[in-house]
Amino acid sequence: MSSKILILGKGFIGKRLQQDLGCSISGRRINSFEDAEKEIKKYHPRVIINCIGHTGGNNVDDCELVKDKVLMSNTFVPIILAEAAVREKIKLVHISSGCIYHFDYHKQSPIKEKDTPDFFDLFYSRTKIYSEKAIEAMSDKFGILVVRIRIPLDNRPNPKNILTKLIKYKNIIDVPNSITYIPDFIKALRHLIKIKAKGIYNVVNKGGLRYPDLLDVYRRRMPDFEYRVIAEKELNLVRTNLVLSVKKLEKSGFKVRNIKEVLEECVEEYVSHI
Repeated sequence: MSSKILILGKGFIGKRLQQDLGCSISGRRINSFEDAEKEIKKYHPRVIINCIGHTGGNNVDDCELVKDKVLMSNTFVPIILAEAAVREKIKLVHISSGCIYHFDYHKQSPIKEKDTPDFFDLFYSRTKIYSEKAIEAMSDKFGILVVRIRIPLDNRPNPKNILTKLIKYKNIIDVPNSITYIPDFIKALRHLIKIKAKGIYNVVNKGGLRYPDLLDVYRRRMPDFEYRVIAEKELNLVRTNLVLSVKKLEKSGFKVRNIKEVLEECVEEYVSHI
């Protein structure tokens, strides 16, 4: 299968997928339909995985500073690739984000794929909503797969890995959040491509992760590490905290692990890479 796949985007997710899938990867900037066609003619893929996206330099707040760049990467590029895939009869897998909802922990159950996105407070989130809604309209007829990930957790150090970020931050909040454990995400993506899934899928681990649970596991291996829990309002940042449903992914035949099941494994391998 790997020889038929082309990954577009050499960011954290793109490179990580390429390492495990062993497929072709391109870092070409897609600024037009012509750019997309050139990459298709060069690699002749049957599946394109779009990992092109802009999440800001340090965090999503930085997206407010380069709006044209963010809008191009997160909105226009996915739509260009969708049209190119339709014309060339190629499977498009678009990596989207789950950070597009408000969530009330007291009143709501985990968010399903069919629920309408309503988090417009960040420009980053709006650009993700624009592209997702446009592609969703085409997904059923043309077999496009939209994969929502959220707060990537990996067993290898990387500035985009939530564990790497938390170790650096030291001050953290204690709110359950949906997390995508990257090794599980890669397995889920293989599965969804194999069964020719289409439409939107939440690809996160089951349950919500409280950051202290992860850092306590880390501290057992790194005793000198310290952190402090603060109230969410102390961050003074616009953020969305939420839990996504994985029922649709489970119904597809994929076994979804609870996020708490992966913490020991993740941290042990993470520390071995330091």
